[in-house]
Amino acid sequence: MVNFSILISNSEVTGPGGLFDINATLPLVAIQFVLLMVILNIILYSPLLAVITERNEYILNNLAKASEVLAQANELTAQYEQELNSVRKEAQLEIANSQKIHQEILEIELNISQKYIDNLLNTITTDLLDKKNTALNSLDSIVQSLCVEIETRLSI
Repeated sequence: MVNFSILISNSEVTGPGGLFDINATLPLVAIQFVLLMVILNIILYSPLLAVITERNEYILNNLAKASEVLAQANELTAQYEQELNSVRKEAQLEIANSQKIHQEILEIELNISQKYIDNLLNTITTDLLDKKNTALNSLDSIVQSLCVEIETRLSI
């Protein structure tokens, strides 16, 4: 602190301007500052800004291309989904038609087999009735002959 007080006491105003004497150095420093700013702007900042601008344009172009590709992909997806839906509907119609055809075929085959079974049952029934009638007739004749034989034996 002593050194600071010595410094202040030694800086007495001895001439015009004192501690802040404005002479030719202030405009010279201002000119140096402006000149350095212009030189740095030309050498460093302009190429750097050009590279940044170029990079921004590159990014924007790539984003635009990506958006176009995404839009095309969405269109293709929608188109393929529509085609898939139409193919599914066609397949469902074909399945329904084939089921209908197979059911009709099954009904026809069932009708044919039912008729065959009915005919077979009628044939078997008529055959059994014929055999029954034949058996009854032969049994009737046997019973008649037995009755006659029993009568003859009883009469003796």
